[in-house]
Amino acid sequence: MVLIRDRRIAHAVDMIFRPFLCCLAFAAMLHAEDKRPNILWLIAEDFGPHLGCYGTKEVSTPVLDGMAAKGMRFTRFYTTAPVCSPSRSAFNTGMYQTTIGAHNHRSHRDDGYTLPEGVKLISERMRESGYFTANVKELPQEAGFKGSAKTDWNFQPPIKAFDSANWDDLRSHQPFYAQINFQETHRTFHGEAHADPAKVEVPPYYPDHEVTRQDWAQYLDAATALDKKIGKIMELLRRDGLLENTVICFFGDNGQAHVRGKQFCYEEGLNVPLILKWPSGFAAPAGYEAGKASDRLLMSIDLTATSLSWAGIAKPEGMQGQIFMGEKAEPAREYVFGARDRCDMTVFRFRTVRDARYRYIRNFTPDRPFLQFNAYKEKQYPVWNLIKELAAQDKLTPEQAVLAAPTMPEEELYDLQNDPFEIHNLAKSNKLEDRAALERLSSVLKTWIEQTNDQGRIPEPEEVAKNEGSTKRPPPEKKGKGKKKAK
Repeated sequence: MVLIRDRRIAHAVDMIFRPFLCCLAFAAMLHAEDKRPNILWLIAEDFGPHLGCYGTKEVSTPVLDGMAAKGMRFTRFYTTAPVCSPSRSAFNTGMYQTTIGAHNHRSHRDDGYTLPEGVKLISERMRESGYFTANVKELPQEAGFKGSAKTDWNFQPPIKAFDSANWDDLRSHQPFYAQINFQETHRTFHGEAHADPAKVEVPPYYPDHEVTRQDWAQYLDAATALDKKIGKIMELLRRDGLLENTVICFFGDNGQAHVRGKQFCYEEGLNVPLILKWPSGFAAPAGYEAGKASDRLLMSIDLTATSLSWAGIAKPEGMQGQIFMGEKAEPAREYVFGARDRCDMTVFRFRTVRDARYRYIRNFTPDRPFLQFNAYKEKQYPVWNLIKELAAQDKLTPEQAVLAAPTMPEEELYDLQNDPFEIHNLAKSNKLEDRAALERLSSVLKTWIEQTNDQGRIPEPEEVAKNEGSTKRPPPEKKGKGKKKAK
C-alpha cells in the first residue's frame, strides 16, 4: 500500500512539474538555436576617412588601424546625406531620407510626423526578431566617458526605440544590437594637441593659412581622442567576454567637419570610414576578407540591410539598402547617391550620383552662393570666415575663389580618378568621355529622383524653413546665457 501511495504521489508531482520542465527545456532549446552574433555600431560624428589606416598623416589611431588590419576596411562607403539628422534618419531605417520625408535637417520635431507605412527603425526590427537593443550612454566607470546616445531623427520615433542605454545590460541580454555614438569629431573640438599644424595636409581648395592649418590639426586631434575611446570600448568587450561573438562596425554619420565637407555633396561631405571586425566565434560570411580593403561602392543604408541579414532577418520588402555580404548578398552597386536640403536656416537643394570614376552634382538652387549665410558655419568654422576675408582682399587662388563666388554651377562633374579633390568642373568639357559621363549620370540621377519619390521636389513652407524646421513660431529669446544645441 505504501508503494502504491508513493507512486501516486510521484505521479502527481510529475504531472505538476512536467509542463514547467518542458517549458524550461523548450526555452533552453530556443536559446541554443538562437546562436546569432551581437552587432555593435560605433558611430563617429562629422568624420571622414582620416585615420592612419586610410593614409592620413599627423593623426594617431592605433586602435582603429589595428581593427582595420585584422578586419575589413572600405574606401568607398558613403552616407546618403552630408549632415547628421537626414543621414541618421536614413541609415537607421535603411531608406533614403528623401523617400521617407526626412530630408530637411532637424525637421518634423513638433508636428507629429511618423515614418511611412512599412518603414521601421533597425532597432525595432532587431527587437521583433529577439534581439535586445541599446543606444549606450551609460558606460562603466573605468571607461571614463559616456556615449552621446544621439538619435536626431527627422520623424516622431516610437515610444521605445531601444531597450536600454546601459552598457552593463548587454552581457546578460544576448544577442544584442547596440549603438555607441561619439561626439569627438563634431565641433567644437576638444582633443589634446598632437598634430603639428605645419605638417598637416591642407586640400588645395582651402587657403594654406595658419588658421586653416590650426583648424585641421584640431580636427585630427579630435580623431586621435576618438580612437582612444574606441580603445576603451574594445577593453570592455574583452572584459565582458563579448569580443568573440560581437560584430563590430565603425563608421561616420556624415562627412568631415570642414567648410566643403559637412552639408555639401562633394566627396568630403559624404565619404566616411567603414571598418568591420568579424568575431572569431562565428564563421565569417561570404565577402568578408580579413585584413583586406575593399573599393566596392556602398551606402550607409546598405549596412542596415546587411546587419539585419547577419541577424538572420530577411530584408524587408521595399527597403532601399542592399545586402553586401553573406549568402543573401546582392549584386554590387554601380552608383551611389546623396542629397542635401535645408540645413538650419540655409536652403539649398543638391542631388548627386557617383560611379567608380565620376561624381555628378545637380544644383537646383544655383542662384545662391556656396557661402550663403549659415549661423552654425559662421560661428564654428574659422576657415568659412577666412575665405570671405581673403576673397575681399583678392588673395585666393582660382580653386579657392570658387567657394567665394556669388553663385554656384547648375551642374558639376568631376573625374575622381584624375581629380580626387574635385577642383576641375568638367560639366562644360568638350571631351567625348566627359560628355558621355555627364549625359549618363544626369540621366541616372533623374531616374533615381523619380523612382525613389524624392520628397525634396516639394519645397518646405517658407515660414518653416525660416524657423529652421519648426512649424510653430519660436518663443522670444530669453536674456542670459543658454546652452547651445549642437548642429
